[in-house]
Amino acid sequence: MNSNFIQTYVSVDCVVFGFDHENRLNILLVQKYLDEMPVERSKRLPGSLILSNEDVDDAAQRVLTELTGIKKMVLKQFKCYADPKRASNEDDIKWMGMEYKQQIERIITVAYLSICKIDHKINSAKYDTVDWCTIDKVPTLPFDHNKIITESLEEIRKWIETDFSIIFELLPKKFTIRQLYQLYNALSEKKIDIKNFHKKIASFSYIIPLDEMEKNVSHRAARFYKFDAKVYRKNYNKLIK
Repeated sequence: MNSNFIQTYVSVDCVVFGFDHENRLNILLVQKYLDEMPVERSKRLPGSLILSNEDVDDAAQRVLTELTGIKKMVLKQFKCYADPKRASNEDDIKWMGMEYKQQIERIITVAYLSICKIDHKINSAKYDTVDWCTIDKVPTLPFDHNKIITESLEEIRKWIETDFSIIFELLPKKFTIRQLYQLYNALSEKKIDIKNFHKKIASFSYIIPLDEMEKNVSHRAARFYKFDAKVYRKNYNKLIK
């Protein structure tokens, strides 16, 4: 056999975004403790090797279904990571051998972007811990997971520009304009004054004001709104042109 050919495996890694009750953008990280592995190296993006009978999209959906219980999540493939040295760290090599019981010389991963409401129950049967981590507090992760997260942020910004309805997947069914504003600012590189934002929102027929206000808040109570997907599909407008 040609010595240039090595045992190569293919995996999926999923970047799942969530928006918490303090209006902060979060990433879902999982942790599984393995003997002889440093605890600080055990936190990572949820992922898996692709099974022999699986399509790559089906593998990503399986990973997320195992975590969330949701059979069909909003999912977007955005990049393949195939640097020959992406799994060259000694701890990462050891982790792969212990996790998959295979001698893996090289691993290529297909990265997916997804979104999930943080109040949704997360199933941790496969992992020791599953935690949301604010985007500005993500620790140093194994492999190239930090790079994947950074590039997933760039991807979700493009996604919102082409389909703004995605942003409402992160918000509760009833939301305030301030919540929408803070989420948009967290995701978008474009910045807009909140007064101008209010004016822009008021012009959109698919963001509907409700006869309901916030309760038990320390600040002035704000009105709740809802997103109407049917109206949006008929009257699509970019939030900021």
